[in-house]
Amino acid sequence: MIRDLHLEYGASFGEFAGWEVPMVYTSTIEEHLTVRSDVGIFDISHMGRLKVSGPDATELFEVIYTKRVSKTKVGFMSGPTLALNPYARVKDDEMLYNINGEEWLLIPNAAVADHMMEYLRSMALSRSLKVEVEDLRDKYVMLAIQGPKTVEVMSRLGASWAENLKPLEFRVGEYVAGVKTFIVSRSGWTGEDGFEIIAEPKHGEIIFREAVKTGVKPVGIAARDTLRIEMGFVLGGHEYGEDPLKFPCALSLRYGMGAIDWSKKGFIGEEALRACRREGVRWIRVGLVMRKEAARIIPRHGYNIYLEDINIGWVTSGTYSPILERGIAQAYIDSRYALIGETVELEVRGSRYEARIVDFPFIKR
Repeated sequence: MIRDLHLEYGASFGEFAGWEVPMVYTSTIEEHLTVRSDVGIFDISHMGRLKVSGPDATELFEVIYTKRVSKTKVGFMSGPTLALNPYARVKDDEMLYNINGEEWLLIPNAAVADHMMEYLRSMALSRSLKVEVEDLRDKYVMLAIQGPKTVEVMSRLGASWAENLKPLEFRVGEYVAGVKTFIVSRSGWTGEDGFEIIAEPKHGEIIFREAVKTGVKPVGIAARDTLRIEMGFVLGGHEYGEDPLKFPCALSLRYGMGAIDWSKKGFIGEEALRACRREGVRWIRVGLVMRKEAARIIPRHGYNIYLEDINIGWVTSGTYSPILERGIAQAYIDSRYALIGETVELEVRGSRYEARIVDFPFIKR
């Protein structure tokens, strides 16, 4: 992250996963609405960037991830896919870039980037696989340009070629704002069209400045969180984790986009995951929308959920949705009670407020 650059644009800083990050520039709601209606630029350099290379890289991935990574074409991303522990709890959900078949870029979440780097190395060593894992976080920064007008911005930055990228497709060594990048992908974490750019720090700063000059608004990590909750995207430590006493089986996540390939054999956690599939899950991840009369109530992590006097679940992530103009949450609810449209109650500081169970995403794009 280029701290002085963000100070120049008025950023307030906070801590996220051990990183100092720009949390907000103007207001979270304003920045959120900008991404939904126009375009914003994020510095997401807190995310992991691991280069995994060697003739056995794909073999390693097939052991670690729930998706059949070997099907991924060169120039495309595989994901999201899950890395499980033996209890079928989630270590991380990740995106993998296939650069040339023997060279890949992995994007672990910030909180587990170091852990995943060591895990990959130890797994390769234990299986005598020819794989090298390199941490690229000091070498490159990572930016995201997101919103319905993103293609117009990329054109103004001299990257009109980006319009032709398919979702999850990327290019290596292209130019944006007149400077060379490492990777530009058509991807993001907001539910909007967008591009993620990985480049050397000095080039990342130029791209950020030039984007702002064209009218793109800087957006902080606080709005990134509200945007992802609105789309029902998960975050480690909230919706998933490795501790089986705190988090349900990976199936409870209801993770879409083919994150699990059931035809695949031999990955870590497969036996426990299949047992979970056969036996059924107790907990299901669903959405909650506060009723109109309780619109200003913000559900928070850990709030209990009730049906009459039965405690049926808990909130994992919550926020105020600027689009729906009310509080929303992701939650785990006992599968016996997880009926879409059902009314439940959230306990907030000793009082209860009504919410409705909904499916994801909260808003349609």
